[in-house]
Amino acid sequence: MNTVIDDELWTAVGDPTRRRMLDLLLGGGGTATTLSEHLPITRQAVAKHLGVLHRVGLVQVTPSGRERRYEVDEAQLARAVAQLTSVGTAWDARLQRIKRLAEAIQRSQEG
Repeated sequence: MNTVIDDELWTAVGDPTRRRMLDLLLGGGGTATTLSEHLPITRQAVAKHLGVLHRVGLVQVTPSGRERRYEVDEAQLARAVAQLTSVGTAWDARLQRIKRLAEAIQRSQEG
């Protein structure tokens, strides 16, 4: 799998508060107000974080009365997971090459 890494997407999910928000939203969505009840930040800060998640496509927004309701875009989240898996696989291969090189150097120094 050769997935192009989306830097904006990873910048968005790199923030622990936004990851927590995604976890909360996976339970059925919510508003900035309902999310702020579960987070140690203000409703205004929640709204700013939701704006970032919306810009990268991780959440969809629907007007709901005076508020806006946010839900996770599962297709975009699946894309993010695929990217993480791809990066993990690439790093596993690199680490295995480094290990083999280190073992070869160690064997040559012992012999």
